[in-house]
Amino acid sequence: MKTLLNIEEWGIFLLCIFLFSRLPFAWWWFPALLLLPDIGMLGYLAGPKVGAFAYNLLHHRAVAAIVAAYALWADKAHWKLAAIILFAHISMDRALGYGLKYEDSFQHTHLGFIGKQKNAD
Repeated sequence: MKTLLNIEEWGIFLLCIFLFSRLPFAWWWFPALLLLPDIGMLGYLAGPKVGAFAYNLLHHRAVAAIVAAYALWADKAHWKLAAIILFAHISMDRALGYGLKYEDSFQHTHLGFIGKQKNAD
């Protein structure tokens, strides 16, 4: 099942690359912005509760879907770019094993533990 879900995530990532190719932006924008949603990790400077909220806000597909819906409704290329980057980043993260965060620690995700704690459990 894990392999099937991983293939699904990479499929969504590839779809995002295709959708990006339909936008009027230079190719360098895609890799330049791909890690931008990780800015949510800065919330951890205020503690794990705020950090988990900020991180999850920028890594939740419902948020990406709202951005995409607005982008399509308003027909704004920059909003379409934002939605594609959000979906691409989320899929890449999930395929690599990084999930939404629990409030107890950054390493505790909905996909299990990451980092050193993964090996300890």
